[in-house]
Formats: sequence, structure tokens, C-alpha cells
Amino acid sequence: MLAKSFEKPIHVWVGLGFPRQLNTVVDAYHFAVDWCGNSPEQKAAIRACKAALAGDIDAETARGVFAAFARKKDILIEDGATPLTMGKTQPKHA
Repeated sequence: MLAKSFEKPIHVWVGLGFPRQLNTVVDAYHFAVDWCGNSPEQKAAIRACKAALAGDIDAETARGVFAAFARKKDILIEDGATPLTMGKTQPKHA
């Protein structure tokens, strides 16, 4: 598996509100697989990452599907947040 990089990393909340940066399709794939749950959005993110790794879709398409999953689960740190402000904008579920 080649690590296909995203043009822009995705930032998500993990654990008790700690930010995590996902730089590649492989990072996003592992995150989605390890996520507790079985939602349609999670399944779509996993399928999209697999398709990107197989060369069937581009990395940015997989990034978009993964971002939709993360947004639905309220763990996506939106692009406007910076590392300095991330801790001040904790997710609703933390």
C-alpha cells in the first residue's frame, strides 16, 4: 500500500478531546477502521479509502468522504481552526 498524501491534512478529535492530524489515505483508513461503530458514513469512509489505495479514486475524493464521516460524528476540526485554538473549540461530545 502506498501512502497517498492529502493536499491538506484532516484534523479530528480523539480520546478526551485531543486533536489528531491525518496526512494520508492510510491514516484515514486506519482511523475509520479503528473507530467504534458501524455507521453508513463510517463504511463509506472505509470503502473510499480502500478505493483510493487501489487507485480507483483519487486521494482528495477519499478525503472528502472521510471528512463527511468525521463531520457526522462531530469529530472533524474544521479548516478554520488552528493548533492554537483547537483546544478551545472542544467537540460537543467531549
